[in-house]
Amino acid sequence: MKAMTSNEIRASFLRYFEEKGHRIVPSSPLVPADDPTLLFTNAGMNQFKDVFLGREKRDYTRATTSQKVMRVSGKHNDLDNVGPSFRHHTFFEMLGNFSFGDYFKKDAIAYAWTLLTDVWKMPKDRLIVSIFKGEAGIPRDDEAYEIWRKYVPPDRILELGMDDNFWQMGDTGPCGRCSEIYFVRGGTGADPEIEIWNNVFMEFERSADGTLTPLPKPSIDTGMGLERVTSVLQNKQSNYDTDVFMPLLTRIGEMSGHAYRGTHDTPSDVSMRVVADHIRATTFLIGDGVIPSNEFRGYVLRKIMRRAMRHGKHLGLNEPFMHELVAVLDREMGDAYPEVRRNREMIEKTILAEEHRFEAVLVEGLPRLEAELAKVAGTKSKVLSGESAFRLYDTFGVPYEFIEDTATTQGVTIDREGYDRAMEVQRDKARAGSAFGAGKKGEEFDAAADETLKGAGDQFEGYTTTRVTGVPVLALFDDRRQPVDTLAAGTTGYAALAKTPFYLEAGGQVSDTGRIVCEATGVSATVEGVARIRPGLPRAHRVRVESGTLRVRDIVNAEVDADVRDATRRNHTATHLLHAALRQVLGSHVKQKGSLVAPDRLRFDFVHMEPITREEIDRIERIVNEQITRNTPVTTDVRSTQEAIDAGAMALFGEKYGDQVRVVSVPGFSMELCGGTHVSATGDIGFFVIVGESGVAAGTRRIEALTGAGAVAWAQHQRATLASVLDALHAPDDQAVVAIERLQSETKRLSREATQLKTKVAMGGGATADSDDTIEVAGIKLARRKVDDLDKDALRGLADSLKAKIKSGVVVLASASDGKVQIVVAVTPDLTNRVKAGQIVKEIAPIVGGGGGGRPDFAEAGGKQPEKIDEMLAASEQVIAKILGTA
Repeated sequence: MKAMTSNEIRASFLRYFEEKGHRIVPSSPLVPADDPTLLFTNAGMNQFKDVFLGREKRDYTRATTSQKVMRVSGKHNDLDNVGPSFRHHTFFEMLGNFSFGDYFKKDAIAYAWTLLTDVWKMPKDRLIVSIFKGEAGIPRDDEAYEIWRKYVPPDRILELGMDDNFWQMGDTGPCGRCSEIYFVRGGTGADPEIEIWNNVFMEFERSADGTLTPLPKPSIDTGMGLERVTSVLQNKQSNYDTDVFMPLLTRIGEMSGHAYRGTHDTPSDVSMRVVADHIRATTFLIGDGVIPSNEFRGYVLRKIMRRAMRHGKHLGLNEPFMHELVAVLDREMGDAYPEVRRNREMIEKTILAEEHRFEAVLVEGLPRLEAELAKVAGTKSKVLSGESAFRLYDTFGVPYEFIEDTATTQGVTIDREGYDRAMEVQRDKARAGSAFGAGKKGEEFDAAADETLKGAGDQFEGYTTTRVTGVPVLALFDDRRQPVDTLAAGTTGYAALAKTPFYLEAGGQVSDTGRIVCEATGVSATVEGVARIRPGLPRAHRVRVESGTLRVRDIVNAEVDADVRDATRRNHTATHLLHAALRQVLGSHVKQKGSLVAPDRLRFDFVHMEPITREEIDRIERIVNEQITRNTPVTTDVRSTQEAIDAGAMALFGEKYGDQVRVVSVPGFSMELCGGTHVSATGDIGFFVIVGESGVAAGTRRIEALTGAGAVAWAQHQRATLASVLDALHAPDDQAVVAIERLQSETKRLSREATQLKTKVAMGGGATADSDDTIEVAGIKLARRKVDDLDKDALRGLADSLKAKIKSGVVVLASASDGKVQIVVAVTPDLTNRVKAGQIVKEIAPIVGGGGGGRPDFAEAGGKQPEKIDEMLAASEQVIAKILGTA
């Protein structure tokens, strides 16, 4: 019988569990939503974390997924194994089935055994299993053992400890004992038995202090790597020999001229496996919104990409090549993961831009690497310091592996420990600047035991009204987010209401402001913002009590500032129009990276590789304003998430969506998943104007814009400014540019004349080269001069003139201007083998508090102590004498 393809295996798995009553849930993105404890999605259960914890309810209790997974950080880090290993990957697919308080161990084990042996026909005598043996105060899993005895004999049931049979997502969160299933290979492969499936019995939640608390309902979380089980079902010793990887390896072979032979240690095979794995990780990360950078997730992506590029060079691929491999993934995986097909153009452009950037890194960085190695090659230790190696990486982007390879050719070793220390300092800074690792404890309220809040849920009425009346106050918190019974006049804190019209900041839209009042008691409080207590609980209104005392169980009215809400709504709907216009003008690769929707302005960050031209900005503005003038009704409806995405709705980067979502549409132009508040028709937005365009990171651009009255005020200010400029120029508006260009030309001419005059003065009005400031040092002429207010270009010109006058010798010049020092050192060509300008400038610049360098014949430096110029010029004599060996 013909072996199943990987696509057939994935489909078979999902179909099997669907028949067993499981909901097929699409893979969540590789970037976890609302979970700062995770760098990347590293398990199938990540998207169900709050369901396991009882914080989120869904309309199903059984689920099955094929989840995109990255394991390149923390406990789960397989990066260094990729290439040498036949079965390690940075990116892979995790097949899983889940029970949320429905079935438990008996059914989970039966489902697994039946699928493997009856559906997929694996030989039963090739399967062995394991259970938790009991360790660290956690008892042996007797129940799992007795269930497995029905399927396998005792000698095929292993009993293992915490490292193998206790699973947890991270340092905190859901966890439990588990039971693994292993397949025993035939033949003489490197792995006689491999783990193919892990059944985790989710029983506990681990807190930060290590305490294990039973979950509300015991649940099931399983994981089976698609790549690994495919190698078993296709009878391959290596994951890379399966149809998951062979199309990529074949294409890499066509491009490089190396045939993949499937060996462990042949260098070309290792490099081909690295490229094949890393292009998968690269494609899916970029498709999920990660852009290569030097920080956080983008840093990991860049590291993966450059490792693949380095191995590409080992294969002889010296021109950009990675972007061409996306087509293979589109063909092989685009049906299962439509985001690859949908975002293919953007993914290819992003990869190509990074490949060009890496080439630029090597062009700029390798000469500096050679210079650093030259310094230590002649020393006794021949060791390049870790700090120097890290500086080459951090400043110029030269990968450590390139540094190490090049150093080896010159007999130089690298202080790896010093390099790792410097790298860790940088990572600490990056972590400190991001949410990753920060956790949520400081953001949450002390409301864990409040059953009133749990029963109330999060009732938001703000889509249909800005005012609700007769609402009970369910809970109050002080500024430290601790429960209190009252908030007195003049104090600040938080109030949780049974229902509310106040929007909680999300999707870029800021929280509403307004008032909470109780007419019966005379309480009046200003609502300054809104915070989340915990998912599924009422939102907390940040209040400043102006009069009276606010008490728990008070009946109050809550009213949003309608004018501020209206201004915010205008800007939010305008971001949707802007997003659609950007995709229309710039291309379908444009994808939202973030936004700010405030009452006074909007900001929109998106994926794009280059600055937007003035013409493109004008076209985008025209398209948006055309949609506004059409006054199209804005529609909102609630759909299933998958139905909405299938219909073409745009999803926001980094947002977490449930099974049901709000879809906001401008019919015929824009459709997005969005929980924000919007205008009823596009005409409500008024005038739209783009006031700023800039780059905020590699491959990410930002547009800032105004709407309504703010846009009108901006336009009027621009008009007034233009009128003032025209008045000052004494020119009509159609002659303004000509007038300015004429003034600029005249200014440049006068500036050149002034520089020439200053240079003549500095030359001593035609004095000879034998003037008082020219001396001899060991038979070499040294011309030293201090001049005023000459820029770099003028100093260079003066240096050339003095070299011509002295014919053979050294020129040292210094100019003071605005408290700063400019230094130029020049050496005539006949002397550069004896005395070098760069060496001189490095010795004398520190005297004026500066530094610099350059070529043997010419060098420059800066300084910040002009009062020491005379001291520096005097010292140049001794410096040259020392270099010549006469001092």
